Amino acid sequence: MKTLLCIIHSPSNNTSLIEQKVSEKLKSETSNLNIIIKNPFFANTEDILKADGLLIGTTENLASMAGATKDFFDRNYYNVIEKKEGMPVAVWIRAGHDGTGTTIQMKSIIKGLKWRLVQEILICKGPWQNKFVDQCINLSLGFAIGLESNIY
Repeated sequence: MKTLLCIIHSPSNNTSLIEQKVSEKLKSETSNLNIIIKNPFFANTEDILKADGLLIGTTENLASMAGATKDFFDRNYYNVIEKKEGMPVAVWIRAGHDGTGTTIQMKSIIKGLKWRLVQEILICKGPWQNKFVDQCINLSLGFAIGLESNIY
């Protein structure tokens, strides 16, 4: 059985709602996939090494990826470099403004690790909209089904 590691930073009620709904949908719609959901502060190198795919959900703060997400990469980057080359990754960003800074950072880190971004990064930008929940579910579930079905 494959493992999907979901690193989700959810500091607000809205992003907590996204995390909850994504988690529920992934667990109810996949039967042959081990779903692990972790806060970036608690995810470690072992989690990454055991994963077959990585879903990252983060906020953007001050035109940059959230500090919690940055901390996750800072702690684990050199421990996994060259060990998980080609690992499929999908990303969603909750950005109050445009999400550009976080997108650039994510693409740079993913490229440096030689991981494989398999879907365009989803940016939920601007004032909160309820549709953000469905957009994040759709990206996350599509990625999970692709991983489960050996597409990625």
